[in-house]
Amino acid sequence: MDTAPRQNFAPELLLAALDVRLLLLDVDGVLTPGDLLYGAQGEELKRFSTLDGHGLKLLMSAGIEPVIISGRDSPALRARIAELGLQHSVLGSVAKLPAAQALLDRLGLGWQQVAIVGDDWPDLALIARAAYSAAPPTSHPEVLARVHHVTHAPAGMGAVREVCDVLLTARGAYANLLQDALDGKPHTPPRAATVLTDPVVGTLAEPGAVLPSGR
Repeated sequence: MDTAPRQNFAPELLLAALDVRLLLLDVDGVLTPGDLLYGAQGEELKRFSTLDGHGLKLLMSAGIEPVIISGRDSPALRARIAELGLQHSVLGSVAKLPAAQALLDRLGLGWQQVAIVGDDWPDLALIARAAYSAAPPTSHPEVLARVHHVTHAPAGMGAVREVCDVLLTARGAYANLLQDALDGKPHTPPRAATVLTDPVVGTLAEPGAVLPSGR
């Protein structure tokens, strides 16, 4: 059986991603195509990619923490976060930089250990500081001009998975995870989702709050 990985990434991308332990992710225009869809009762609907979701689960199994950081909040987004088992998120926060910095301080991480995928001006401050940055091809020109990596895959249709593959390769985990898949071995499942619940009072955290890890 041919087990060699088919993907190759530029050495400068892998070098930038070498020490990454945290992946910050915008939602609309990154994890979704960017369309805002509303149901008959005004409820917000979102379309997510299973490719992206599996990539995030692989990241967690390799010790890289994905974090949702979005200026919006919705039940659909919270359901997806819970489904994936993500341990941290910042929702409904227009000022992303202070929230991201607070999370890094809490986790004892520096910007040299951070990757970011964003698409518009609210993400620029994070892009300017992260060790590795990426954007889908339909992102704003000011974002495209500043990131390390413009993905081939579009937003909401594999762009985040492409970034996950870069990070897994830089971490030295991609080939082993691929071998496990070829051997029919499941990857380590994500931890039980505690990201939406305040562990002290057991209620949903306020929008815009940095939601703590359950670990």
